Amino acid sequence: MNNSPRAANGRAPDVFRPGGWIPMRCHDDEDEVDFAIVGTGAGGGTLACKLAEAGFSVVAFDAGPFWRPLEDFASDEYHQQKLYWLGERITGGDDPVQLGSNNSGRSVGGSTVHFQMVSLRFGPDRFKARSRLGYAVDWPIEPEEMWHYYDLTEDALKIAGPVSYPWGPPRRRYPYRQHELNAAGLVLARGCEALGIKWAATPIATLSAPRGKSPPCVYRGFCKFGCSTNAKQSALITWIPWAIKAGAEIRDLAMVGRIEVGRRDGKVTALHYHRQGEWRRQRAKNIVVAGYAIETPRLLLNSACPQFPDGLANSSGMVGKFFMVQSNHAVYGTFDEEIRWYKAPPSLAITEHWNYTQTGKDFPGGYAYMSQGPLPIEWADTVTGQRGLWGIELRHEMAKYNHQAGLKIVGEVLPQEKNRVELTDETDDLGLPIPRIVFAYGEEDRKLYQHAIRFMSAALDAAGGKDLWSAEDTAHLGGTCRMGTDPANSVTNADGRCWDIANLWICDGSLFPTVAGVNPSLTIQALAWRIADRIRDLARRGEL
Repeated sequence: MNNSPRAANGRAPDVFRPGGWIPMRCHDDEDEVDFAIVGTGAGGGTLACKLAEAGFSVVAFDAGPFWRPLEDFASDEYHQQKLYWLGERITGGDDPVQLGSNNSGRSVGGSTVHFQMVSLRFGPDRFKARSRLGYAVDWPIEPEEMWHYYDLTEDALKIAGPVSYPWGPPRRRYPYRQHELNAAGLVLARGCEALGIKWAATPIATLSAPRGKSPPCVYRGFCKFGCSTNAKQSALITWIPWAIKAGAEIRDLAMVGRIEVGRRDGKVTALHYHRQGEWRRQRAKNIVVAGYAIETPRLLLNSACPQFPDGLANSSGMVGKFFMVQSNHAVYGTFDEEIRWYKAPPSLAITEHWNYTQTGKDFPGGYAYMSQGPLPIEWADTVTGQRGLWGIELRHEMAKYNHQAGLKIVGEVLPQEKNRVELTDETDDLGLPIPRIVFAYGEEDRKLYQHAIRFMSAALDAAGGKDLWSAEDTAHLGGTCRMGTDPANSVTNADGRCWDIANLWICDGSLFPTVAGVNPSLTIQALAWRIADRIRDLARRGEL
């Protein structure tokens, strides 16, 4: 693929046909559209679809390409690194975060193009962590409302999951049947049963039966590197085509660098974006930033102006603050029998026991853990990075690959103001300040992942694993533009509307006051659907 945008001149790529096109409404830069959205991932893609369906004029921008998976994706781990956000970033603090493949995407569809499809709900109490569980802060949204939007989102994406999910309040069954467990999933099941806790098939956003032009999953195992069959229900093949059909315009290879503020009323009026070698300016009545937990605060801070010298929406000083990851520690072992863990989606079995149990632990947060299925190069990188094996020792270890299995957590990391995203004096190739990400685990975070390592080690041992060892990692991002009820300590209200600027909105994981112990993608999409409904209702009342 060359560096020319595909979505232009009244058409966009048809993600279901190699070389195919679909018609797309296009706007001029001077058209004052109702909504300009920065980012097309779980937040921006969902919002673009729902706003367009509500009748608003929408233009959504993405810095990455507009892929056709059937022709652009290869079964090649190195080649598929093109899906990751690999732009320059500086990482620091006591526990520097690895960036790129495990948390950021640079494509139309965002990181959902390479996510591993795990689609979990926050437990209701996690939305009210302070008032119900005594730690961190509450979300400004009631759990019952979010669970309604979980229902809608799971149905829209045809999440495949078990008939009866054993944690949380009663819910209706998943739209599609669960996937059959692979041997790696059965290892998790054996360990859980031996330790007396519940387990289940993981709810995931890849099809277990045909849906329209999408086939069911063929269990090729390249989920993290892009699904070349379109079984994965990423934003690229769901929200984005639906948005275009409803009248939205998508602009790929369009990096937004600054938001413009009017001199008279202090409202945002336009955004400046780089496309096809030049900076351009798109007018808009409302602007939504949906660039995730690093690029969203980066854009707001870089848009500082005389009216807002500390950056947009930052009177509280909270833009960029309370950056969170999720701990992603793992335990691995070798088994006598063949596992061949690369077959099928990597996380087919799960336990959320420690998300819903408050006894038997010495930390306030929660975690889930899942079975694993790394591909060979990824696994070799893990072994060399975590254990320092090279040469003949690495060859001997890799020879065990088909007999290995592992368990890995998605662990809640608590919000700390000192963990942050900030701008540096260094600039990238477009002249934009490079962000610095500063992160350190807190004491409670360390207690959580140490507990998880001990418990997963016992589970693997009970399942028959030998030569156990653990590995460190992080995954997913959250915070940096937290929502709340008080303008003094939050960036937006519960609708993602910025306190300081009424026509500036945020719609992504940066809104999260807490991250809980589950993958964030389903919550981001449910939250985006809720924000779209709130915007529609506000418009009907003349309150936009």
